[in-house]
Amino acid sequence: MSPSDNHDAIEVVRIASENAPERIGIVHLGLGAFHRAHQAQVVEQCIAGGERDWGICSVNIRGNRALVDALRDQGFRYHLAEYTDRAHVTLREIRAINETMFTGTDARGLRGEDLPALLARLSDPDTHIVTLTVTEKGYYLSPSEGTLLIDDPAIAADIAHFDAPRTAPGILVEALARRRQAGIAPFTVLSCDNMPDNGERTRRAVVALAEQRDVALADWIKSQVAFPSSMVDRIVPAMDEEAFGRLQALGCDDPAAVVSEAFLQWVIEDHFPQGRPDWGQYGVEMVEDVAPFETMKLRMLNGAHSLLAYTGPLMGLETVAEAVTDPLLQKLLRRYMLEEAAPTLSMPESVSLEDYARALMARFGNDSLRHRLHQIAMDGSQKLPQRWLRGGEERLNASDDAQALNATVFGVAAWIRYTRGVDEQGRTYPVSDPMADRLAQCHDHERSVDRAAAVMGIEAIFSASLVRAPRFGEQVQQALASIEQLGMRAALEQHLAGV
Repeated sequence: MSPSDNHDAIEVVRIASENAPERIGIVHLGLGAFHRAHQAQVVEQCIAGGERDWGICSVNIRGNRALVDALRDQGFRYHLAEYTDRAHVTLREIRAINETMFTGTDARGLRGEDLPALLARLSDPDTHIVTLTVTEKGYYLSPSEGTLLIDDPAIAADIAHFDAPRTAPGILVEALARRRQAGIAPFTVLSCDNMPDNGERTRRAVVALAEQRDVALADWIKSQVAFPSSMVDRIVPAMDEEAFGRLQALGCDDPAAVVSEAFLQWVIEDHFPQGRPDWGQYGVEMVEDVAPFETMKLRMLNGAHSLLAYTGPLMGLETVAEAVTDPLLQKLLRRYMLEEAAPTLSMPESVSLEDYARALMARFGNDSLRHRLHQIAMDGSQKLPQRWLRGGEERLNASDDAQALNATVFGVAAWIRYTRGVDEQGRTYPVSDPMADRLAQCHDHERSVDRAAAVMGIEAIFSASLVRAPRFGEQVQQALASIEQLGMRAALEQHLAGV
């Protein structure tokens, strides 16, 4: 570690990588910014502490061949800049990843050639853990029911060609089948995606796909493979020219670099039959049940992020830090977190939800992060059932208050408006969502009330019981009409004043 230095009034602490891993013990599916800023950073600390058997093979199974190649070209070293605020940053060198692969489709439409090597790596007895950050849509589960989408073209292709899988569930099934046939103990599967019961949901996807292939294999997976749940928390904005420019000003010219906040949390259910790094020595909370922490984060942090993502852009705001300084949005977030999300949570006595909410507001205001609202807005059809709707239904059923879901109602209406893909000045933006085409069809209706009804009629997102509740369905329709007639800011001001 070098001493801190001052560069243009920025205090920089530089930490060099102390050891390189000696062998690979973890395969990660989903090589992106979050993985490099979160799981790889923690594993880096384990390796620096002498646990050199836990190197990571990181794989992109959909897109971004360029990142895979960039890491290969620079010997798998990259830098992580952890910002406490705009004036204080820790710049770490990371070497925990020591192999990268690509099995997806690149920008030219060409398939990656590394699938055989990936399946061989997954079949290696040294591979003890497979971690995933493939986003909610990467598990191919119905957002509302949690069942495997058998008819999805990608899953159907894996079923037709089990030995050449392209999806995360398909890759896991083929790898586990090979290990079973070879008499090798199965690896542990650890989802690091923001989903409730992410371990159970991963198990459900893998077992359901295995059943399409071989019932005996599915039974073996059920009885032999561990799928612990985990909760991950660190704000990691997408890298852009500005972020790279800031790092270059610090003397870091690294095309694979990533930026994050200084805060990091990882809570994991401690069920690893084939062993694991000593994560607990480096701040990871190893617990029997991660569900309370997972639900708290999904509903309070992620739910609040989604509120900002669907209201802020139509109010002319670009980033989380900008949005959270807006008094109207501050009021909306506090009402949502403390009056709607918090009452649905059952936490250990040591956890104060009021303190957690205050800490979140402070983290959101970190002016060093250019966390773009459009980035958070992606895949809303997959995220909202977990972040808002399930907790909202619990809250509605437990309360006689007509305003029990005031903030959530407005958030759903704002999301519906956002999915039009055009702002209040007539400028278009992409709606990045697996249901984008169906959502676009809903906007063909002339009246706001019909557009809202059409979207809420998508059963894969909304439960019928929630939509039928007049305190929800009718209020969403009214809120959308207000947004479309008055504009987002005026509608939100009126909505909050009416409580």
